[in-house]
Amino acid sequence: MRIKSPKDFWSGLIFIVAGGFISGYAATHYQMGSALRMGPGYFPVWLGALQLVLGLIVFSRSFVLKGEGISKFHWRPISLTLGACVVYGFIMKPAGLIIATIILTFLSALGGPDYRHKDAVYVSLAMVFFSVTVFVWGLKLPFPLWPEAFQ
Repeated sequence: MRIKSPKDFWSGLIFIVAGGFISGYAATHYQMGSALRMGPGYFPVWLGALQLVLGLIVFSRSFVLKGEGISKFHWRPISLTLGACVVYGFIMKPAGLIIATIILTFLSALGGPDYRHKDAVYVSLAMVFFSVTVFVWGLKLPFPLWPEAFQ
């Protein structure tokens, strides 16, 4: 068969691999439980299975429906956004929620095609306000706001 929509082909393949890995890993490493008494693996298995089914649908469409090709792969935005999340995970506890959120926002914004320092400042302030309001005050999660040296 000939691929008529390369974008759907690769998207479907990525969904299939990710969904299969998620449901397969969760199914073998966590207890499933039942619909009435869900175990820690129940939700990931079903979510991965739904992603796998969606991937199969998109993958199948790539052979039937004509679609657009794949454009140039943009490494910079993906690597900066992913790197920002990894950095956030490492510095969240030692630097505190506020500083880690500001760094996350600025690093992620650098990946955008039209980065403006002023916009990144506004977005980072909004994200800090949202994070502190929802997670620390609303949900009462024990996140440190500042580094231990400041407390």
